[in-house]
Amino acid sequence: MPLLNKTTSAASRATPPGLARLRVALTVFFALDGFIFAGWVVRIPAIKEQTGASASDLGLALLGVSAGAVITMTLTGRLCRRFGSHPVTVACGVLMPLSIALPPLTHSALSLGLVLLIFGAAYGGINVAMNSAAVDLVAALRRPIMPSFHAAFSLGGMVGAGLGGLIAGSLSPTRHLLGLTVIGLIVTAVAGRTLLRLEPPAAPSEARGEDSTPRRLDSRTRGLVIIFGLIALCTAFGEGALADWGALHLEQDLAAHPGIAAAGYSCFALAMTIGRLSGTTLLERLGQTPILVAGGTTAAAGMLLGALAPTVWLALIGFAITGLGLANIFPVAVERAGAHAGPNGVATASTLGYGGMLLGPPAIGFMADWFTLPIALTSVAVLAALAALIGYTTRH
Repeated sequence: MPLLNKTTSAASRATPPGLARLRVALTVFFALDGFIFAGWVVRIPAIKEQTGASASDLGLALLGVSAGAVITMTLTGRLCRRFGSHPVTVACGVLMPLSIALPPLTHSALSLGLVLLIFGAAYGGINVAMNSAAVDLVAALRRPIMPSFHAAFSLGGMVGAGLGGLIAGSLSPTRHLLGLTVIGLIVTAVAGRTLLRLEPPAAPSEARGEDSTPRRLDSRTRGLVIIFGLIALCTAFGEGALADWGALHLEQDLAAHPGIAAAGYSCFALAMTIGRLSGTTLLERLGQTPILVAGGTTAAAGMLLGALAPTVWLALIGFAITGLGLANIFPVAVERAGAHAGPNGVATASTLGYGGMLLGPPAIGFMADWFTLPIALTSVAVLAALAALIGYTTRH
């Protein structure tokens, strides 16, 4: 069976009301995740100044997010199997906005890294749980709608970054992130009630009464999951790098105003949102291999422009091109891993993928100290090109 084949369209089938409500609730959680994460990343320059951290110190502190997320992701697949992906999503949806209020209270790189462990744990947990729930819904609907959920994440990130850019000069990080806590808890209370009331949908085979016991993974299936996870890692590295270092690059290397610098991630998120909103249609018409190859190649070219451009506006254009290229690669990789291995497949691919997103910023920090920040950001282009190569070589 081809690994990266075209997906059959089922657009003509009406969506049952329960599945439609579930899709809305999950979309809200994806958007909330992006909104809170972006609200944090646009305040990283201010937190860096507050703690007096160097680029390497900040990179080590950001490793706290990575460590917390990766540790949690390895456990969340089991939690989803035991308690269900919906309750785990809601629990992490409470913890994440609570933890985002902690970084502004720190005054050293060490204390910042410690509180970011908590934020990383919540961030990693909610991403595995809601992606597992989304994979179940994709299987029930039999349509490639995974990009639409990640579009909501990108849209939330765009709004969060845009709002952060507007208030960066007038509101302290403490008040800004505390406001995100309040918003996050309110949204979780509303969307979480819907999610907890709805049972996870049965896959088509289960609906026909077939045996739904999770099958034991063989070496081939594990290999496929690892491959999809590596594709996710290569592209998520770029998303994490732009989130944490894009604003600093524009402000430090190109002398951009803090508001314009914060808008850099917003441009990236807007382009990614546009790409993901069209992702279902593109997957149905073109198939997965062209999406992976063209996306990785486009992202590589865009990041070279964004990292090496001599002016702010050319760099912003490069960020936007990168967002378009990366848009649908991660959703495709995670969905395919989940289709092969269920929540454990999602957990494995997400651990690799989000590990790339969260380990990328510390790696960029070290490379920036060794070389320069623009040179360090070109690593995003290298990994995007590698994702395209892996996608092409595994097309059969």
